[in-house]
Amino acid sequence: MKKNAFILFIFTIGILLSGCGQETAKETAKDTQDDNKLQIYTTVYPLQYFAQEIGGEFVNVETIYPPGADEHTFEPSQKDMIALADADLFFYVGLGLEGFVDKASKTLKNEKVKMVPTGEALDMEEHNEEAEGHEDANHGEGDHEDANHDSHDGEESHEEHEGDNHKDDASHEDEHGNEESHEDEHGNEESHEDEHGNEESHEDEHNHGDVDPHVWLNLVYADQLALVIKDQLVEIMPEQKETFEQNYANLSEQLRNLDTQFKETVDSSKRKEFIVSHSAFGYWEERYGVKQISIAGQSTTSEPSQKELQKLITHAKDEKIKYVLNEQNFNSKLAQMVQKEIGAELLTLHNLSVLTDEDLKNKETYLTLMENNIATLKKALNE
Repeated sequence: MKKNAFILFIFTIGILLSGCGQETAKETAKDTQDDNKLQIYTTVYPLQYFAQEIGGEFVNVETIYPPGADEHTFEPSQKDMIALADADLFFYVGLGLEGFVDKASKTLKNEKVKMVPTGEALDMEEHNEEAEGHEDANHGEGDHEDANHDSHDGEESHEEHEGDNHKDDASHEDEHGNEESHEDEHGNEESHEDEHGNEESHEDEHNHGDVDPHVWLNLVYADQLALVIKDQLVEIMPEQKETFEQNYANLSEQLRNLDTQFKETVDSSKRKEFIVSHSAFGYWEERYGVKQISIAGQSTTSEPSQKELQKLITHAKDEKIKYVLNEQNFNSKLAQMVQKEIGAELLTLHNLSVLTDEDLKNKETYLTLMENNIATLKKALNE
């Protein structure tokens, strides 16, 4: 009896050990399979989404940004840099958006990772033509609009240019008759004459240059970003070219459908302007003819003067604007103040730069978030 019990015990232990061995083998196989995938890191969420959609089962894609991060001020940790060094590809926008990249590129220059500035491959001719087209169609004689579309730079009056955007590069006379000139407040140099005629100069620490870096919000540019990613994947893994090409084609069609939805929403809306916490949505102005009245500039650190803020509030009251749109990763106290001042409701407009914990919980994607934005715009532009 005891002998049989001992044999049964040995047999049971053998099964357990065999099971453990099989599980270890599965884990080893999984690790080996993962090793055969391209390891990709990105900055803003749309690049992560595009890379995952195009690469499919052949890629592991992660964003370097934690949930809810501010893409304008983020700085990578040492752990982030180690992860980047081991990656095959690092996709970022460029165009002055990610301030840490120049330093990171020097640190990683001898590592295997290939750093790809996706935004710098964009064909911006359409952007310039659309900007000029809206300028001619919407602003008439003598009116002009800077390509950066900041909604409160300079001392431009809403009353003087109703339907026009706040200028990045505005020229006007102050109360003493002296002419002042303001360039964009988001890193470009701003100069004006003080009351004594002396020229002053200011420079923002977050320099975006002459191009709005929020290019992923333009569906045409989003398609071009995806194309850059597809080409890089084909270059590194040419044996999967057909798969990557098909996946890109499917994604491109979805982006075109979103573009059509945006156009139809704006075209059918009663009003053509909305108040938003920071100037991330300039490309919607150019492509769809809607105007953002932004509280902060293209960088979340660029805040308006008291005079500019008061003009914004006065305009919102005059136009009976009922909504102020805050963003998912930028809890603007100024936006909340404006909302209370004009008696409006606060809504969320997603700039898609990063996901929040709630977005991850709800399994949101670039496509679903853009659809949510369309619904938000429809509400804000029709009530």
